[in-house]
Amino acid sequence: MAIRITRGKADKTIDSIKAALASYQRDHPSAGIDLYRQNAVSVRVRIVDPSFTGQNKVERNQRVWQYFDDLPDNVQSDISMMVLLAPSETTMSMANLEFEDPVPSKL
Repeated sequence: MAIRITRGKADKTIDSIKAALASYQRDHPSAGIDLYRQNAVSVRVRIVDPSFTGQNKVERNQRVWQYFDDLPDNVQSDISMMVLLAPSETTMSMANLEFEDPVPSKL
């Protein structure tokens, strides 16, 4: 699956995050990955991965954040929302709604 920028345009930070996520995508080809810039200081990332089934939030976060280890701190700090879901969780996740129908940023 391709990594999708679902809203707005790419910028240097988005490109850096997307490059890090490309490594995750290679390791987890069944995962769907979306990201977008919410505002000047906020990037949101959603990964829907069947391999998250049975994992708790801590396990999922540890698994994904390791791919961002080489990103500069200022890029990492722009990631304000990370939604990590198994496919069966998408319909009941309030955070997932933010990707489907985001609230406009006031910044």
